[in-house]
Amino acid sequence: MTATQDATRDPVLPTEEEANKAKEWYRILESMAARKSLRVMVEGAPEPEVELPEVAVALLLRILEETAKGNAVTVMPYHAELTTQQAADILNVSHPFFVKLLEDGVLPLHRVGTDRRVRFQDVMAYRNEQRSAARRALDELASEAQDLGIGYE
Repeated sequence: MTATQDATRDPVLPTEEEANKAKEWYRILESMAARKSLRVMVEGAPEPEVELPEVAVALLLRILEETAKGNAVTVMPYHAELTTQQAADILNVSHPFFVKLLEDGVLPLHRVGTDRRVRFQDVMAYRNEQRSAARRALDELASEAQDLGIGYE
């Protein structure tokens, strides 16, 4: 990650060296994660030792896990507003498909000038609903396969 990247807004793509370091730190922290909190020492800080809350430890582990895989990572507040392209990227769908969802009223939107915006929390709720529906459909198919005697053993 370069110092000029705005890590609060843009996805941060790690270098190979950073991915390797993240893998190392992920293994270390994951083994300690059962404790739910983590104490961190910061040299030169007014309070050199701080305890990270459970939610921060969980986020740090997820960031390290994805960084270790070489994936780009971004952190976004739940109330953030997204462009239609950002939302489509999060859902891993095409931009035209996502725009059609908006036009069909599947997700709420508002306009900023002529641009459409959607809330991150609405996009995540939609994603979770879709995943739940897919799981239910797979469970139903598996149940029917078992009933018909064609299930996997």
